[in-house]
Amino acid sequence: MAKSLKPKKGLEVKIIAGKYKGQVGKVLTVFPKTNKLIIENINVVKRHKKPDQQNQSGGIINKEMPIDISNVKVIANG
Repeated sequence: MAKSLKPKKGLEVKIIAGKYKGQVGKVLTVFPKTNKLIIENINVVKRHKKPDQQNQSGGIINKEMPIDISNVKVIANG
C-alpha cells in the first residue's frame, strides 16, 4: 500500500470534499495543531479592513481562509 504524503508548504493538492471539490491549488500555510491549511486562491472571502500603517486606505480585501486537512489529497510536488 502506498504511503500517503502529508500536505506541506509548496505542494500541489486536490480538494476531495466540500464546496471546492475537484479544484487544485498550492499549499501556502499549514497549521498542524488545528489540522488546517491555506491553499492559494481557494476559500477566498472578503474582509473589511480598517486603515493602518501598512494599508493606509483600508477597505475590502480578499483573504484565503483555512480548510481542513482531511478534505485534501497531495497530488504532486511543487
